[in-house]
Amino acid sequence: MKNVIITGLIISVILACGISYFASKSPDGLEKVAEDKGFLHLGEGKEIFKAPMPDYTTRGLKNEFLSNSLSGLIGVLITFGITFGLGYLIIKRKK
Repeated sequence: MKNVIITGLIISVILACGISYFASKSPDGLEKVAEDKGFLHLGEGKEIFKAPMPDYTTRGLKNEFLSNSLSGLIGVLITFGITFGLGYLIIKRKK
């Protein structure tokens, strides 16, 4: 099982770092519908929570490819860490 987890993590990191740059620049589904129906402006205004990596970019990096790749890597590592931690707690609790 350890090899499967490590292989999955490596593949995820490669995809997040290499492929994330080529993601569509078009708005996502919800944003597109809000734009088409004319209520996109209602979502604009005072921010309640400031996104740590808005639009999948990393602050301070001028190179767009590196910025997208780093934000993808950070996202994968955070997701993996949370998932692995929760899985560990569930297994530990069952024992």
